Amino acid sequence: MRIPQGDKIFRTPSLMLQGTGSDVGKSLIAAGLCRHFTRLGYRVRPFKPQNMSNNAAVTSDGGEIGRAQALQAIACRTEPTADMNPILLKPEGVNGSQVVVQGRALSVMRADDYWNYRLTLMPTVLESFGRLCGEADIVIVEGAGSCSEVNLRNGDIANMGFALAANVPVVLVADIDRGGVIASIVGSYVLSGEDERALLRGCVINKFRGDRRLFEPALGIIGSHTGLRCYGVMSWFEDASRLPAEDSLGIPKEGPATSGGGGRIRICVLALPRISNFDDFDPLAAESDVDLCFIKPGEAIPGDARLVILPGTKSTAADLEFIRRQGWDIDISAHVRRGGSVLGICGGFQMLGREIADPDAIESPEPAVMPGLGLLDVSTVMGPAKVLRRFVSATQEGIKVSGYEIHAGRTYGPGMERPMMMLLGGVPEGAVSPDGKICGCYIHGLFTSDGYRDKFLSEFRGGETHSGLRYSAEIDRTLNALADRVREELDVKALAETAGLE
Repeated sequence: MRIPQGDKIFRTPSLMLQGTGSDVGKSLIAAGLCRHFTRLGYRVRPFKPQNMSNNAAVTSDGGEIGRAQALQAIACRTEPTADMNPILLKPEGVNGSQVVVQGRALSVMRADDYWNYRLTLMPTVLESFGRLCGEADIVIVEGAGSCSEVNLRNGDIANMGFALAANVPVVLVADIDRGGVIASIVGSYVLSGEDERALLRGCVINKFRGDRRLFEPALGIIGSHTGLRCYGVMSWFEDASRLPAEDSLGIPKEGPATSGGGGRIRICVLALPRISNFDDFDPLAAESDVDLCFIKPGEAIPGDARLVILPGTKSTAADLEFIRRQGWDIDISAHVRRGGSVLGICGGFQMLGREIADPDAIESPEPAVMPGLGLLDVSTVMGPAKVLRRFVSATQEGIKVSGYEIHAGRTYGPGMERPMMMLLGGVPEGAVSPDGKICGCYIHGLFTSDGYRDKFLSEFRGGETHSGLRYSAEIDRTLNALADRVREELDVKALAETAGLE
């Protein structure tokens, strides 16, 4: 592979995983390959040319990328950088999507505007890819959505367009659990142009459950129609739910039907249309005595909830209006009257205040002031500047908290005199109601801090702190288990050879 950057030419082994559809498991297999090759001693880097997700991470160079690439960076045991996901689209409310280029928010564009703008982005994508190639022994590239959307081929930078520009070999990933796996692979091949087929090396069957012997004839059928080899069949990886999901497709589908019986703590998160960074709550879900559920549109907040969480959102104003349309504001008021607790993070924190002003029409079609839920004595003013902090350290009642910030808007008011926690240096952060039942802050990822999470949940455990969960260590263990599965079930030697790794 030859990637020009200035007067240099990089020849770095690389492999691109493209999906026959969305949510087929590309991110997971990419993470497994990243950890596998890292454990072999190689310098590995993840790359995704274009991503659409509100689940974002802050990078070591102060930018934004999709959380899937941040997880893959962890799998590579390296720090995430903006080059790992040079184009990030963050869907907003009425205004389309915020376009983030090499970690920096550029502007909000409607679909037709971005359609034209993306025609100019390939040099930027190749620039980022070239820098990663310069520091890696192998780059694992992930495509976006389905590679078969031929109506989107013109100006494509996410799938075959990038593969052709960078001359990267491609492996198709197909999800057998959803059915139609033969047709999805054969159809993807048939819809590919001759130049694209020249880059297709084979396929991986993912999420297999059942008797493999019954599937063996299918591999012959796929091969006879496409000439593609199968690099392996990945069985269903149950622990995938322990890893952060790429986007809202990863939100658990089960609703609030089950109750938090047997002394379990019922925690409900509002599944807002523009929810962001919902992996904030993965550590809570991993606790053995917590029932965490996402409340979907059309569902009421259950009366046995101990804690209701308003999560981050890419569009605070639009999702606050959605809360009211769903009647969740009434449910929250009833929850508070029953003595329940409420937590708001980032945009959710802003919603808990008295009002949200948008004088520059950042999120609204025109300058506006929207009343908040009025549960905290604070107000927020939206502004064009975005706060991005990768490492945020704070304390609450002497307990250390670590996380990150990624938000627009400034919050102020009397409620800030009762901060939820104190940042390093004695700067107050967030707000707490006088009775201590309602609180909010801007810090994402705060529940990954084991000591803080245990102290936070002790309020619902009768003051007991007994959790033995070590969340970051659990993520690392899961990545190792995933790499073991990849090594056992995929022909990793052949994949390495396909990538050009000697």
